[in-house]
Amino acid sequence: MTPILEVRGLVKRFGRRAVVDGVDFSVRPGEIVGLLGPNGAGKTTSFRMTTGQLTPDGGNVFFNGVDVTDWPMYRRARLGMGYLSQEQSIFRRLTVEENILAILEALPQSRNLGRKLSRRERHERTGHVLAQFGLTHVRKTNAARCSGGEKRRLEIARCLVCEPLMILLDEPFAAVDPLTKNDIQQIVRNLALGGISILVTDHDVDQVLEIADRIYLITDGKVRTHGTPQQIVRDPVAINEYLGQRYLDRQFARSQPSAVPSAPAAEPAPIALVLEQEHIRRLLDALMGNEEQFRAAFAELLVRGEKAVPQLLETLERKEMEARRRAYAVLHRLTGGQAVFEPHAPAPLRQQQLTRLREQLLAYSRAG
Repeated sequence: MTPILEVRGLVKRFGRRAVVDGVDFSVRPGEIVGLLGPNGAGKTTSFRMTTGQLTPDGGNVFFNGVDVTDWPMYRRARLGMGYLSQEQSIFRRLTVEENILAILEALPQSRNLGRKLSRRERHERTGHVLAQFGLTHVRKTNAARCSGGEKRRLEIARCLVCEPLMILLDEPFAAVDPLTKNDIQQIVRNLALGGISILVTDHDVDQVLEIADRIYLITDGKVRTHGTPQQIVRDPVAINEYLGQRYLDRQFARSQPSAVPSAPAAEPAPIALVLEQEHIRRLLDALMGNEEQFRAAFAELLVRGEKAVPQLLETLERKEMEARRRAYAVLHRLTGGQAVFEPHAPAPLRQQQLTRLREQLLAYSRAG
């Protein structure tokens, strides 16, 4: 499979010292790749050269087949490279809803549609992404008053409305509570299931090992080893130079061959994956229409099969009971009646059922 991101021979010098010295890594469509390494090893510098925050002294960055080595961040963003910084980037004086609208209004044009969004489309997309990230209940709340988890979800939502092919996450698990970490992990997994590639760097080794399909270990300005999390924790180089032996007995959720699609001939192009997810979003909107619209959307969602599952699961988190009921009807049929969820149940019980349902579907996908 052709990588969506390919970094070749990156070099960065500060004075006479080569902080990064010939770093190579790649990310495939729909793959989650982690960069790990100790402080001062060149990991963060490599990441920032990839995003366009720093200009390399040598090497190249290719994104979606284009050499973007010398491109500023805004040009990379228009090509489909999203970026989420470690520092909070929300507009604190705006409401949650206004934060999304501000980003959409600033977009020169929609990458998928090839034109600027209309006012109606901006508001429709805002409503959808607020529901998708569980922010509908705080849409009129000043962003500064949101919880840490809500702020992080808002930042990811703002990034997603720009229609990225890939998102680069800088320390997404820093300074957040365990529940929010789990929330971010699920969001990132759903993005990858939707075909969006992820590059993540973080000092929280446990979280990166849990979420990544592949990991590159950078020390002394070089990639010392790379592989799946299961391979990395058993790699003598990784053990001696960074991880130690504490992870030897651990099993990691995404260290499975099936976690990343591996048949290039059958895999649609990244842009097609994004368009497909946008179409599924429209089908979910139609699912809330009249009887005729409901039946047509229901039938087409069944045809879409497992590609519709991540967004159906997100719809089960919505506050609107009828939206939950209709989405569950589709999911129940898709799983052959195995999905257990009560749309009318109290919120705590629904959340427990949704967690079990996600685990069940993840186990099923691995077995398949």
